Amino acid sequence: MHVFDEAIALNHTGGDAFAGATHPAWANMVGPFGGITAAQLLQAVLMHPQRLGDPVALTVNFCAAVADGPFTIEAVPARTNRSTQHWMLRMLQGDAVVMSGSAMTALRRETFGVTEHSIPPVSPPEQVPQVHARTRPEWVGRYEMRPIEGAIPAQWDGTDLGHSRTRLWMRDGALRPLDYPSLAAIADLFFPRLWSRRAMLVPLGTVTMTVYFLADAQQIASVGSGYLLGQAQGQRFHMGYLDQTGQIWSEVGELLATTHQLVYYKE
Repeated sequence: MHVFDEAIALNHTGGDAFAGATHPAWANMVGPFGGITAAQLLQAVLMHPQRLGDPVALTVNFCAAVADGPFTIEAVPARTNRSTQHWMLRMLQGDAVVMSGSAMTALRRETFGVTEHSIPPVSPPEQVPQVHARTRPEWVGRYEMRPIEGAIPAQWDGTDLGHSRTRLWMRDGALRPLDYPSLAAIADLFFPRLWSRRAMLVPLGTVTMTVYFLADAQQIASVGSGYLLGQAQGQRFHMGYLDQTGQIWSEVGELLATTHQLVYYKE
């Protein structure tokens, strides 16, 4: 079994409850990588016997650090309409809620479609050197990352570039085919934008993250284990919080997902 599938493996224990556990391969500086916990919450929705349609939106609120060990996920279908379904999500360790969230699934139909946010012109992934981060948290080693611009500075010298935009090619390091849970995890691959404007020693953490899935299951599956182009940029840094947006395209230029995060920082 792929290490990602090991991490998101859940047991349906009845009703709306699912049991899982953290995985050492996805360890972060404090607790697990946020992207893997987002994928675990989404996996509970995908496994639920009452699910209608495919994921369209996922919001995850990081209420507290997730401790190493077992957890319970509650995925409750709060409202089901003819073509949409709304979910309430919670991750618990003991009696404490460590993550909350919501999701929306839907039956998608053929309609008018156009993409206004086109993939930017960049060098192909084979021409961009891969970054090997041996001293970073364990989860970083799960991905292949090829930064085009805006990589984390090796040493911050006080220079402010005037923006926090990052562009990079990325994919699963063990070439796992893309699906909804792995796309949700990759949406959290962008480092906090503050590290582009200030030193990495600034304490911070994501408070909430939303992912909008703009591609259907067939388009996502067609990516296989190919590269994705990611772009992220902060919008405002103000009084301890910043918001950052991101886009994820397939290598052929399809916009697969967008993401939005609110990050707390202390300075």
